[in-house]
Amino acid sequence: MSAAPTPAPDSASASGIVLRQATAADAPAIMAIYNYEVENTTSTFDLVPRSLGEQEAWISARSGAFSAIVAANSEGEVLGFGALSPYKERAAYRTSVEDSVYVDRSLSRRGIGRLILTHLLDVAENSGFHAVFARIEASGAASRALHEACGFRLVGVETEVGRKFNRWLDVAVMQCLLPRRH
Repeated sequence: MSAAPTPAPDSASASGIVLRQATAADAPAIMAIYNYEVENTTSTFDLVPRSLGEQEAWISARSGAFSAIVAANSEGEVLGFGALSPYKERAAYRTSVEDSVYVDRSLSRRGIGRLILTHLLDVAENSGFHAVFARIEASGAASRALHEACGFRLVGVETEVGRKFNRWLDVAVMQCLLPRRH
């Protein structure tokens, strides 16, 4: 019997899951996960599914601390993905970032989202950021609980700021101050 492969130095693993930087080859799997959310949930306020070209461009535009990462199983199948993005354009906000985490719905509640989010927080801290924000559709209890478990706290609710599926949506704003997370 052969030993399990050793993860690359820039990845983390638990329960056979490897975290690694997303590549263009991951675009179809990321697109499938994301487009499910676009078409069926309010976890993203996007209204139009991404094309493969748009997903490839999204991956190629991301670098450094803002690189997209994927969680993959031992067969290399993408289970979920995440990324950090600039929080706001103005210079004074440059020490803050916003996170995004998406997991294949058929694999929810298995700790994959927590692995991705914990990794993103480590990347943010190692990159010198001070705060990470999450903007979550307010009724998204699972996403809010995940962020709370990883050190975020609710700092506000924006009322009726989006409209999807013929209804107004609120956004819960959660924040993790990186120096206080440990």
